[in-house]
Amino acid sequence: MAIVASKVFLITGVSSGLGRAFAEGALHAGHRVIGAVRQTVDAEAFAARAPGRAHPLLLDVTDFDAIPAAVTDAERQVGVIDVLVNNAGYGHEGVLEESSMDALERQFAANVFGPVAMIKAVLPGMRERRRGHIVNVTSMGGFITMPGITFYCGSKFALEGISEALGKELAGFGIRVTALAPGQFRTDWAGRSMDRTPRTISDYDSVMDPIRAARQAKSGNQPGDPAKAAQALLALVEAENPPARLFLGDDALALVKQKLETMKIELDAWDALSRSTSFESD
Repeated sequence: MAIVASKVFLITGVSSGLGRAFAEGALHAGHRVIGAVRQTVDAEAFAARAPGRAHPLLLDVTDFDAIPAAVTDAERQVGVIDVLVNNAGYGHEGVLEESSMDALERQFAANVFGPVAMIKAVLPGMRERRRGHIVNVTSMGGFITMPGITFYCGSKFALEGISEALGKELAGFGIRVTALAPGQFRTDWAGRSMDRTPRTISDYDSVMDPIRAARQAKSGNQPGDPAKAAQALLALVEAENPPARLFLGDDALALVKQKLETMKIELDAWDALSRSTSFESD
């Protein structure tokens, strides 16, 4: 891929999965990358990938109070941030009735509140410079839904809505916002990285048992290639008119199109009742 200009990326969650692939792709293309990690060993490994251009940032995105100073220090050392990629997060598996409120709070802290805190830290500089691109990694689960990952879908729906509205707020400042929604990629998202609520209610066995078994069987065999996702990210940030939402993967596209068709059928079926709530015209 030809580089229009070298950029400074800030990517969260670069120690594994898509975050690692995004960082490696950007580094390979000649960009500088500030990579947020939570462990010192991961920081050392990241710095070694491209000395002088791979800059580790020890940061937990759920430590909201630490984020502004961390971003300021990173920009002072590396340069102003052109692209923020909010990638850090995790999946929670469990039906709603069995899952605790603490699990819900942790899911939203990592998948919603952390990304928002990161955005708030980079926005003043981007707004002053009248340029920048914010990429929020959501999921096809932020548009479609699947039983057994209710909290996860809720968090990604929230980030999708925030991304879309934020894009409208920032359009006049030359700042682009894209929700990047992957399907199933060959990462450890469904393996050790996933938080699983223990099963307690047998009524849900017929729903959860096949889903859990299928997800575990697919772990490590997902159709999506993280390296190709990284190339898609690079193409996205170089685009003159990037989309508000970009789905990645054949599976994501098929499921989203299926939902849109189902939504249209349902909208048409309930059209009369939807319209019945308006005041009568004089």
